Amino acid sequence: MPVKCCFHRSNGGETVAWSESVDALLANKDGLAAFRTFLKSEFSEENVEFWLACEDFKKTKSSTNMVLKAQKIYSDFIQADAPKEINIDFHTKNDISQNISEPTLSCFDDAQRFIYSLMAKDSFPRFLRSEVYKELVKKQQDRNQKRWFPFL
Repeated sequence: MPVKCCFHRSNGGETVAWSESVDALLANKDGLAAFRTFLKSEFSEENVEFWLACEDFKKTKSSTNMVLKAQKIYSDFIQADAPKEINIDFHTKNDISQNISEPTLSCFDDAQRFIYSLMAKDSFPRFLRSEVYKELVKKQQDRNQKRWFPFL
């Protein structure tokens, strides 16, 4: 069995891996928590909350639960003056409004794609430049360094 040299570096840790894509960030519990904290600081956490609600909605099995969850998503994020209203175009909002009484598992797909795109192109790059992210990367690097150089 080969011996790893004391200078062996880990793959950079999970924190650095989050920078690869929004998907990597959203799929990681700690990454998602950090991203949510960042979005809260920018007063835009409704975007990730909507995206997560849609992901949960798509896993719904019973039609009764589907109607209830769809109504909740609609009242929380879509309808005019919703408490966590997301910023989507009139056409998408109107389509959802017209079909909400008989929702399908794909009824929020267009809005979810738009919000995902908004996060990927706008919020995610700002998150990677934020002090929140830089501090997390630094802590990860410090932990890795201490693991390989315990005398530090």
